[in-house]
Amino acid sequence: MKLEIQPLILIAEDNESNYLLLFALLKRDYQIIHARDGIEAVRLFKNSSPDIILMDIKMPRLDGLTAMQAIREIDEEVPIIAVSAHAFEQDRRTAYACGCNAYVTKPVDIHELTSTISLLLSIKEHHDSI
Repeated sequence: MKLEIQPLILIAEDNESNYLLLFALLKRDYQIIHARDGIEAVRLFKNSSPDIILMDIKMPRLDGLTAMQAIREIDEEVPIIAVSAHAFEQDRRTAYACGCNAYVTKPVDIHELTSTISLLLSIKEHHDSI
């Protein structure tokens, strides 16, 4: 019998209630680590090598866009999902330009989020096996 290891998600979210909601929705299928700002997100990324990142855009000390750029300088492959309350097309374009692979708006639609996570992880797994 093969023991399957749950993928590790780094959730970068400064709002505790937003984090707790994401944690409650995802904890069953994923291991979760939490960064409370962009600086901590970059540090945890370096130390933990998560399989995927959920990156809030508006955070203290270092915003999510800048944190994404810093992570992209280290790793161009890790999937990053930008999470933002801003639904304007310009916000999406800016996030994609900073390195995200997908963009999800708040309030988070759990079906959209989980299908996006599954899709990005399957693409990553396919690339890793090549």
